Amino acid sequence: MTSTATEIVHLADRHPQLSGEEMLASLVPPRQFDDATFASYRVDPDYPSQLEAKEELERFATGAQPARRGGLFSRRPKLPETKPGVYLDGGFGVGKTHLLAAIYHAVPARRKHFGSFIEYTALVGALGYKNTVELLRGSALLCIDEFELDDPGDTMVMTRLLGELVASGTRLAATSNTPPNALGEGRFAAQDFLREIHAMSDSFRTLRIDGVDFRQRSLDGHAVVLDDAEYDAALAGAGGSASDDGFDALISHLARVHPSRYIRLIDGLSAVGLRDVRQLTDQSEALRFVAFVDRVYDAELPIRATGAPLEDVFGADMLAGGYRKKYLRAISRLVASTHA
Repeated sequence: MTSTATEIVHLADRHPQLSGEEMLASLVPPRQFDDATFASYRVDPDYPSQLEAKEELERFATGAQPARRGGLFSRRPKLPETKPGVYLDGGFGVGKTHLLAAIYHAVPARRKHFGSFIEYTALVGALGYKNTVELLRGSALLCIDEFELDDPGDTMVMTRLLGELVASGTRLAATSNTPPNALGEGRFAAQDFLREIHAMSDSFRTLRIDGVDFRQRSLDGHAVVLDDAEYDAALAGAGGSASDDGFDALISHLARVHPSRYIRLIDGLSAVGLRDVRQLTDQSEALRFVAFVDRVYDAELPIRATGAPLEDVFGADMLAGGYRKKYLRAISRLVASTHA
């Protein structure tokens, strides 16, 4: 029987285009969450907040009356149902995206959207603010994964956008590793934007989800590093189309492709290959690589790599800075992808 050879492609040769309409149509959960439901969410009994959050989110999605209880939601006297949005705050790999996708699937509406924070800001960049508002106005639900405020421009755009949509009846569901009143801390002069940040946080009811990163439960915590022969054999056996790029060549190319198009950059691949990985020292390069890793992980593509271990790709100074949580999330995903 004749085996089909793997087609080797180079991401640095790809220059994808993506229209605003295609970007809007792509605002659905990643394919690994196509069947995500509240019933399929695996609650860790060691962390009661997971069950509590799941129950509250199920009520939010179905429109049932939220429970009145003390403890987790008892800080403010306002009734929780007055909030048009829910905000899932928790660490890496505790199932926040699964629960967000479960909300999306459970809400019985035709007009609903699911995307990462960067996908929504990219939509505004591609279509303009006014056109984006008009396209999203009337949506029953907006799901925003990995909510981040990394610069003042994003702060202003997202507060205005969400404010207008909430006023027109849209409900919101978001995930992040940062509570909404702390968004922007350590990244820019957050005190100059407190009014905008607090106005946004007032739209959300925060649910805390504790737990252990599921990606690390069955892993040794280290990325797999291959030698050149192992690397070549892994790509040759990947089937379909596998990419093969020098790490520096990919990092340079990412600067020439808008992050909204990274999903098209990896379109049709069965594996991603990176040769001669090194530690990144430039913040802009590191943040672009994080956005790329998110798309690779969402597409469930294995990563094969040589050089430095991918868990060491972000230097100590970066991990101690304002983007620490973003880099740690990327490391978690990189390690898991090398074991896939």
